[in-house]
Amino acid sequence: MVSTHPTGVQHSGSQYLPQRLDTSANPSPNQELLPLTARVNHHDFLEIGGCDVTTLVEQFGSPLYILDEETLRSACQQYRDAFKQYYKGESQVLYASKAWNCLAVCAIAGSEGLGIDVVSGGELYTALEAGVSPDKIYLHGNNKSREELILAIESGVTIVADNWYELRTLVEIAQPGQAIRIMLRLTPGIECHTHEYIRTGHLDSKFGFDPNDLDEVFTFVSQQPTLNCVGVHAHIGSQIFERQPHQDLAAVMVQWLRDAGKYGLNITELNVGGGLGIKYIESDDPPSIEEWVKAICQVIQEACVAENLPLPKLLSEPGRSLIATACVTAYTIGSSKVIPEIRTYVAIDGGMSDNPRPITYQSVYRAVVANKMSSPLTQTVTIAGKHCESGDILIKNALLPKTEPGDILVVMGTGAYNYSMASNYNRLPRPAAVVVANGEANLILQRETYQDLIRQDRLPERLKSSH
Repeated sequence: MVSTHPTGVQHSGSQYLPQRLDTSANPSPNQELLPLTARVNHHDFLEIGGCDVTTLVEQFGSPLYILDEETLRSACQQYRDAFKQYYKGESQVLYASKAWNCLAVCAIAGSEGLGIDVVSGGELYTALEAGVSPDKIYLHGNNKSREELILAIESGVTIVADNWYELRTLVEIAQPGQAIRIMLRLTPGIECHTHEYIRTGHLDSKFGFDPNDLDEVFTFVSQQPTLNCVGVHAHIGSQIFERQPHQDLAAVMVQWLRDAGKYGLNITELNVGGGLGIKYIESDDPPSIEEWVKAICQVIQEACVAENLPLPKLLSEPGRSLIATACVTAYTIGSSKVIPEIRTYVAIDGGMSDNPRPITYQSVYRAVVANKMSSPLTQTVTIAGKHCESGDILIKNALLPKTEPGDILVVMGTGAYNYSMASNYNRLPRPAAVVVANGEANLILQRETYQDLIRQDRLPERLKSSH
């Protein structure tokens, strides 16, 4: 929500298009602002996946999430192929689906050979319904319910145990002769420079076992025949640009792998989490997917050689860096308000209910006007949402061309934590979402209706009006 535009001449919305300086290069999606297929057509309108964004809004309404299939698949492929190239052992990339869990996204990730990281029974159910193999699904969470654990066991997925309560509950509900496949989540005590709310690797975290309890945890698990502990997991945060924290994490985890062997545990998997950042604004400079993977693989392999250990199966859980850049959100511009010498507000037909990240995390985004891509950026405006909340500001000090009611505003990088955190605040129906590829658009999430909003409501007979 702060102004972070670079100073100097600002040209037009076209400046945000992917720059293909080397046609042989495979651009890393997390280093782009717009999806890889974004271009300007002969009408001077923005196209994504071969589809005119203004036409998509005419057909499906707004707000509208537009998911570019090519960008998502490219990110999946780059993670998958980089691990195959740089890691000498077995590897498995898991999509951290809390970023955006729906049938279509899970199905695309699964079709590229990725597994799915889920954090609830609902996400688990969705991944299974999308056709993802249970042996590639990992269930996380710091307070899994008994029902969620039973569903996970019955489905045959791997459970990432987070705490003592969970371990004891698993032992309690296990059937005689059953061996429940689990991993242990540990808190590594590694800091990284990110927002306090999404920093999960330091010791003061609600997630994972304290590493000082390793002896007790390993001892307990080794004595439970119904618990088949196959690995350890750690995650140090989100939207990270630095390479060093993940390299430090990898080295620490190999030490855990060594220590587990002393308790007779056959740990064969290491999950280093995710957290690679993306480019939300021009000044953001995250490592490419390949650079991040290469660094992780190198330090794991070196540490295993130093400890004389066989290479474990290496897992990672990217979320944001897979899905965020692949999606944009299209809005229709409505009212405006000019406060002389202070600011100009331009209102859109969505806001904090479809993108709660600015009001929650003070997240910053960039936007273009889809039907005026070559128009000069002559206005500095504040993009306001339509909710009855003064804090419902999507972008503060956005550089745009002169806008009018009916123009289509496109906010970039909205694939991660936008739909998944969406709400019905002010009883706004949640938006539709489409996936676009080769000029074809397919609905993947239907727009909610007013009837949907009251579907779960119940009105007791005594409260019904007699009039």
